[in-house]
Amino acid sequence: MKEKTKNQKTISDFKQVLIKKALGYDVKEIVEEYVSDEDGTVKLSKKKVTKKNVPPDLTALKMLLESDKPISSMSDEELEKEKTRLLELLKQNS
Repeated sequence: MKEKTKNQKTISDFKQVLIKKALGYDVKEIVEEYVSDEDGTVKLSKKKVTKKNVPPDLTALKMLLESDKPISSMSDEELEKEKTRLLELLKQNS
């Protein structure tokens, strides 16, 4: 069995992320503002927590539904290429 390091992902990790992206999810965004006192200490002045919904991604859904080669059978190199391709596609559509 392969031991994975902090930066490595297994095939099941990629599949779980793809499913999450295809279905959509909620995320909390935290914005904090700090101020410096007269004596130089930094203190938290404002903290805003916002809950945002990330809508389902049709590209991820399409990949799951129409993939001729299931993700579970892809090699690490194939997964990395697909990840790069999808990130570039997302950048173009942003």
